[in-house]
Amino acid sequence: MGMHIAAAEDEDEVVSAINTTPLVDVMLVLLIIFLITIPVVTQTVPVDLPKEHNQPRLTKPENINLSVSREGDVYWNEKRVPGSEALVSQLKEIAILEPQPEVQIRGDSNAPYEYVGKVVLAAQRAGIVKLGFITEPPPR
Repeated sequence: MGMHIAAAEDEDEVVSAINTTPLVDVMLVLLIIFLITIPVVTQTVPVDLPKEHNQPRLTKPENINLSVSREGDVYWNEKRVPGSEALVSQLKEIAILEPQPEVQIRGDSNAPYEYVGKVVLAAQRAGIVKLGFITEPPPR
């Protein structure tokens, strides 16, 4: 910054420059006050939060695996099921068992959802309570 020295004839001229030094000083003081008081304000109750753990589910031998291919074919534990009514009748036989086994659906990623939806509907019509979907875990 330079110092402005007015000549004798310029003494009546008004200086229109704003002195921002007091504004900067006030802003720095406010910044320091906020930096000091924010940690005091943000205190919370210490809580031990649960940690994430992802463990693969074990497939029990009594679980039923239904696979849906991209063409809409349904496979019961690697054996092809001829039609929707045959699937419902097989699921009704399983639904009366105690405890009821879990039905796990493995749908092809390129299969339309309609094919998987038909299998879910067949399980619902048969009275299956435990229904699960098997997916690939995301890459790490």
